[in-house]
Amino acid sequence: MKYLIVGLGNIGPDYAHTRHNIGFDIADELVKNLDGSFENIRLAYYAEVSFKGRKLHVIKPTTFMNLSGKAVNYYMKEHKIAPENVLVIVDDLALPLGKLRLKLQGSSAGHNGLKSIEEVCGGQNYARLRFGIGSDYPKGRQVDFVLGLFDKKEQLELPALIDKSVELIKSYVTVGPAHTMTAFNK
Repeated sequence: MKYLIVGLGNIGPDYAHTRHNIGFDIADELVKNLDGSFENIRLAYYAEVSFKGRKLHVIKPTTFMNLSGKAVNYYMKEHKIAPENVLVIVDDLALPLGKLRLKLQGSSAGHNGLKSIEEVCGGQNYARLRFGIGSDYPKGRQVDFVLGLFDKKEQLELPALIDKSVELIKSYVTVGPAHTMTAFNK
């Protein structure tokens, strides 16, 4: 069984470890946890790891967030992975910090990375792990908040939340979405 795990984020040091790049941080931890490493190849940082007989193709697109669909489409075709075996890791303003929500499909909810995937890959028939980043920002400051670093208190909580996200991904690829949603969507 093959899966494409996509951590969304923006490349470059200006974006490293920002709220918008939580997908990259979770993908990094997943690959590290499974003793893999990334290499920069076509359209993405790419790693291939295994977990309990499942092959995980993990990417962090280098196309910037609003063109993520280009990388996702390429790796789906390259490795012949059906949309129902794609899991996209994305930040979500609508959820409180660290709240995890696995959804099998749905709208982009205004997220540019998801919009790009829908447009290029032809629909919403892929799973997404929505990682809550909260919405504690002054009116009109959403972009600064999303592209900003987690505050000191949040940074203390992040390692455990990222580990929980990795466990959710492992559950998704082994026991499937229904059991995973029951266990993690609380």
